[in-house]
Amino acid sequence: MNPRILLAAKQKKENYAQAVKACGGIPILEYNPEELDGFAGLILCGGNDIDPDYYGEPINGSVNIDRERDAAEFALAKAFLKAGKPVLGICRGYQLLNILFGGTLHQHIETAGMHQANENGDMVHPVIAKSGSIVAGLYGERFMVNSSHHQAVKMLGEGLLVTMKSEDGVIEGFEHKSLAVFGVQWHPERMCCAHRRADTVDGIEIFRYFMDLVKGGSEHEGIHME
Repeated sequence: MNPRILLAAKQKKENYAQAVKACGGIPILEYNPEELDGFAGLILCGGNDIDPDYYGEPINGSVNIDRERDAAEFALAKAFLKAGKPVLGICRGYQLLNILFGGTLHQHIETAGMHQANENGDMVHPVIAKSGSIVAGLYGERFMVNSSHHQAVKMLGEGLLVTMKSEDGVIEGFEHKSLAVFGVQWHPERMCCAHRRADTVDGIEIFRYFMDLVKGGSEHEGIHME
């Protein structure tokens, strides 16, 4: 039976669902199910800013906060981690994982202009990946991604290892040193399938790797550094 993947998103779920289906999974769009036993993995999707109270700061640049969503998704992430099931964080979801592991965020980065989407769509910029990381194995050590965010990881959460940065120093991805948990600041669901674009790498590889973790086909060894 194909694995059921829970998508934690409140809007624009179709792109994520399409990517999961393309990799042999069954995307489940329920927002906050009470029973998690039927799910093989969790994807924390993009969206609005997270309440900075979760990392002990007042609002200082965060906008469009949805506290109900925050509470639901922190609870979901904790439940999946406790169950030892793979978790992928994308953009907001990536930031949520960092906070969950004790990290903090820059609430508005100085170089937001090169990262925020505009009337023409997502921005595009290069990232530099750490040798031996998941993303370097998928794409090499320098590649192009899309971008649609104004916040970024500040203090990295415990157990997380930086896997890539943009040229201005923004942390664009991490993986956990021992758990089947990883995340990217960009949007692979808008770089694959019907949204495949010529100016970036193919985002489907992120979902394929995640589905391999779910199916037990990839060993998550992490990158070997302190």
